Amino acid sequence: MIDIECVWPAEALLGEAPYWHAEEEAVYWVDIDGRKVFRYDPCSGRRHVVEQDHEVGCLVPRKGGGFIAGIDAGLAWINSDLMVADVFASPEKDNPRTRFNDGKCDRRGRFWVASADRNETEAIAALYVVDVSGEITKVMSDVIVGNGMGWSPDNRTMYFTETGRGTIHAFDYDIETGTIGNQQVFATVPEAKGYPDGLTVDADGFVWSAHWSGWRVTRYTPDGLIDQEILLPVPCVTSLTFGGDSLDRLFITTARIGLNDQQLKEAPLSGGLFAVDVGIQGISETEFAG
Repeated sequence: MIDIECVWPAEALLGEAPYWHAEEEAVYWVDIDGRKVFRYDPCSGRRHVVEQDHEVGCLVPRKGGGFIAGIDAGLAWINSDLMVADVFASPEKDNPRTRFNDGKCDRRGRFWVASADRNETEAIAALYVVDVSGEITKVMSDVIVGNGMGWSPDNRTMYFTETGRGTIHAFDYDIETGTIGNQQVFATVPEAKGYPDGLTVDADGFVWSAHWSGWRVTRYTPDGLIDQEILLPVPCVTSLTFGGDSLDRLFITTARIGLNDQQLKEAPLSGGLFAVDVGIQGISETEFAG
């Protein structure tokens, strides 16, 4: 039986975007609606919270220090003190109904980041890539809620989650040019199991997906078949990342926004950070190289 531990009952409204910082041996994650950034050190148990003036959807460490982030106002630099220092681009400034949501770097250090319709109803969001030179390219439009992404171990496939349509897409990926093509449906989640949210890929090329309103995490084979499911004690499972000394521990973020009193009574740890020893090795995430 898999042991599931709530390592931080943070009561985050919308916990999201965990990132395992291998050098620091710590997990960074955010509470988007609660406007907070968290840092958790599993070895010491130390917890650090920084209140924000913005809704920070995701952040990734930057080569040379600090972070790159997707926030409500656009794309931003965050200092090492975890405060937003500068909004360097606002690709969707003319669309107040969207905000930047999830993001991650490919293994050449390009920052891929998706936006989301705040109402989660219309396809007015998009997927972007920020090159190491700073050039920003819109790669995909017609997105409702852009979410988790990742790459196969051989860098030939990119996965991208479209939560609004309950679908994980797979693309052919050119790591040299940072371009995608040949879009296909990798997996579709039935409503009874919630909606696909954050995503990560393990060293065997299997895809792990968190389920919003689904009480679970699913591991898919490279062919998109369900390999295993891990049930959690909370309904809104948002994202996940591999961490620990051997990269075989899953750190999982969750949310409590939208849950009523009865639901919170049934799932009081909603909004907490969980850890699960899965005995399967992940892949180190990449920092932004720009």
